[in-house]
Amino acid sequence: MRLRALLETEALGLRLLGGEDELDRTVRGVMTTDLRDPSRYLSGGELVLTGLAWRRDASDSEPFVRILAGAGVAGLAAGEAELGDIPADLVEACLQHRLPLFAVHETVAFATITEHVVRQVSGERAGDLAAVVDRHRRLMTSGPAGGGPEVVLDLLTSDLDLRAWVLSPTGRQIAGAGAPLPGALGAALAGRHLAATRTGRRGPHRAAVAGTTYSLFPIRNTGRGAVPAARDVRESVLSDWLLAVEADASDWPAARLDLLQGVTQLIAVERDRRDAARTVRRRLAQEVLELVQAGAAPAEIAARLRVAAPVLLPGLGAAPQWQVVVARVDWTATDTPGPGGVPGDIAGGPAAQALLEEILVDPAVSGPDSADRIAVAHTDEEAIALVPLPAVPAPLPDTVGGPTDTATDIAGTAETAATPESGEPAAAQDPALHADALLAAVREPLSAGLADDGRLTLGVSAAVHSAEGLRGALEEARHARRVAAARPGRVCAAGHHELASHVLLLPFVPDDVRRAFTARLLDPLRDYDRRHRAELIETLEAFLDCDGSWTRCAARLHLHVNTLRYRVGRIEQLTGRDLSRLEDKLDFFLALRMS
Repeated sequence: MRLRALLETEALGLRLLGGEDELDRTVRGVMTTDLRDPSRYLSGGELVLTGLAWRRDASDSEPFVRILAGAGVAGLAAGEAELGDIPADLVEACLQHRLPLFAVHETVAFATITEHVVRQVSGERAGDLAAVVDRHRRLMTSGPAGGGPEVVLDLLTSDLDLRAWVLSPTGRQIAGAGAPLPGALGAALAGRHLAATRTGRRGPHRAAVAGTTYSLFPIRNTGRGAVPAARDVRESVLSDWLLAVEADASDWPAARLDLLQGVTQLIAVERDRRDAARTVRRRLAQEVLELVQAGAAPAEIAARLRVAAPVLLPGLGAAPQWQVVVARVDWTATDTPGPGGVPGDIAGGPAAQALLEEILVDPAVSGPDSADRIAVAHTDEEAIALVPLPAVPAPLPDTVGGPTDTATDIAGTAETAATPESGEPAAAQDPALHADALLAAVREPLSAGLADDGRLTLGVSAAVHSAEGLRGALEEARHARRVAAARPGRVCAAGHHELASHVLLLPFVPDDVRRAFTARLLDPLRDYDRRHRAELIETLEAFLDCDGSWTRCAARLHLHVNTLRYRVGRIEQLTGRDLSRLEDKLDFFLALRMS
């Protein structure tokens, strides 16, 4: 129980004199004493009751309080029966040592307080014991744990007053009791958990976010029939669920920690059931992928897609469109032997598969089975998702803005949730995936799990309407992923629309070629600017941005047109180029982009 609960119990007649910020301390027992030094009888967490018989003068208060604070007691309750008002020196000493101080009214016996505390603490311990016994009974039963994670979390709330949520590695809520966890908070907790897991520390991990303390428990099945634990934490860190409890478990007794570990075991059973249910979808994706890569006839691929569509989108009336998403997780080689016996030899395909199944879930959707529309296959190096999209109905002839090209007008996954105004899913308007939106909500936690030695890159194709386009969509997604891999950062994504820009070519230019090209064109200008403060580089950038317009460029730089012409002439003289020629303008443009 907590000190706050004692203060709120009117029958105890306690009055708070100091330490309001410490009222969430846990009370584990009670002790009555008038010894000047009771430390040998204290183990921490007690509410100390005293009649102040130890106090002879004001100088006695600070040593007494210092001893209590050093022993880790929860609080001090002083009776008013002997001295009347509690001495100011005792109040000051408690404030100095941040020890909560209560005044006990003279009409309240210490025995009343003692009986109340013992009854409450014993009741909690009995509740914990009953829960542990029930947990063992549940573990012996077959099937999901009594109806799924929500039932277990409801028990934690009703019986132990603990609010808890099951979160995915991206922070998406899978289950919870009571009010849902805000998305930003879930992402922050998942990031803290992944970062702590990468350090090798055992759970639970303590995390303080926005002034509230949470304890984060890893969810892994260690019971009979469980998958053997990974020899390298990187194999599972990006796919494990976690249990976030709104409490500080650092001061919990062993029995309560054992209870929460049992809860994670129950939820792990649900996780295993969910993974087993995904087997069919994964097999469908693997079969389609093998056909596409083998160059099978479109009719054969189309037949396999017709089999997959009812599984992925039950009740779908029309043949769907399809998108392909490719993901790859790469780890830097280490001195620690991986599963293959080679240092750093960690197959990224399975990790990318589990991660992609999570990323492609709408972040606004909760529940363990919310990825039923996703089919993900994997090779040793990459994961490939086949995402069905319901056919978008053609707009009426008088629709404002005209028809929409679903292959190029891509919306974020957040827009696939139902719109509150109409109640109609936004996906009915444009269900396709957008690369930037996919990782917007998960970049922070995943970066924490990847730490300093991992990278996630992802590519998204355009939507295709038939089996004939699926091979091209796969190559498009793979090429987009390579574009993402050429960018800096732990988590990067690129979409099909980025493959039509000249900027696509720049990351693939070798570093030595880039340096030589930019130096040849820009170094003479930089040297001249350094010696004369002429701002030729700035002038060149503005001139190109204004498409060679003398008037607009002069206005942007606040220069007379003649001054601008002089600067451009100096640029041409120093570089031997002619800014009236398209080829030279393009060379300067690329040099500025690569510098």
